[in-house]
Amino acid sequence: MHLARNWDHDCVDMIIGIDIIFKIAAIGILTAVINNILEKSDKKEIATLVTLAGLLIVLTMIISMISSLFDSLKAIFNLY
Repeated sequence: MHLARNWDHDCVDMIIGIDIIFKIAAIGILTAVINNILEKSDKKEIATLVTLAGLLIVLTMIISMISSLFDSLKAIFNLY
């Protein structure tokens, strides 16, 4: 029974990981499409701002993931 619980927990973690990858890909695709539309309408400054906004959103997601990774490492090695 204990192995089944760990297996279910591992599957949920993997699904969450795949979910984050799809979110990042969707943000990248949406940013690229908006960027192309704005560049074709000669609004390159706004296109650059849209690209930077997409980058900041993804970096915020990744920073929160790295923060939770460090919290897990602290808990595993009993730091602090």
